[in-house]
Amino acid sequence: MAHCEQVPTAVRTVDSVLTRMRALDAALPHRDGVAVFNRVYLAVTEAVDRHIEDGRFADPRAAIALDVRFAERFLDAVDAADRDRRPPACWRPVFQFRRHPGVRPLQFALAGINAHIGHDLALAVVDTCRTLGCEPVDLEDEFDRVGDLLVSLEERVRDELMPGPDLLQIADPLTHLLGSWSLDRAREATWTAARALWALRRLPDVAREYTERLDAAVGFAGRMLLTPLPD
Repeated sequence: MAHCEQVPTAVRTVDSVLTRMRALDAALPHRDGVAVFNRVYLAVTEAVDRHIEDGRFADPRAAIALDVRFAERFLDAVDAADRDRRPPACWRPVFQFRRHPGVRPLQFALAGINAHIGHDLALAVVDTCRTLGCEPVDLEDEFDRVGDLLVSLEERVRDELMPGPDLLQIADPLTHLLGSWSLDRAREATWTAARALWALRRLPDVAREYTERLDAAVGFAGRMLLTPLPD
């Protein structure tokens, strides 16, 4: 596999984004929908950081660049909402419903994962390729390893946040709502979107339209995941 060129870059460190996520965790109410997702994402980013330190990535520099560019997409959305600016469409449902009493923590966690994987990760791959002077194929190993961490975490999140005894879950409307979304399918679609956006980089008008449509589609799925449910 070809690796990214060793070119100078101003990419911030994983520690810098971890610091921002930990500050969010300390500042936001525990039940706030953004706080729920941030806790999930903080755990993923800490796991990525440990894997980088343990040498589990073939190209640590590429892994750091992708991880930071990825995290910055979420943190930029938080900053936009805090400053009364419109975040990307994929994130708007999470911010709009963040304090809704009828939306359960698991819904916020998965709606955030949907926004971050379905939209942000594709753009982060492109951002990283531009920063490091490489092609998406050069980041495929890093993309897959980060995706594997997210899958394992999603399984844990579902187990921890799914309410009610196991025997009653089949009758819970939450079970049916969340059964319509798959992280594996989202990962596959995201990799295709990243490659498409990279191929369209010399057609900025088309790339912008494609990005807007992707953003809107992911936002629509997020709105469905956040459907308020009865207790």
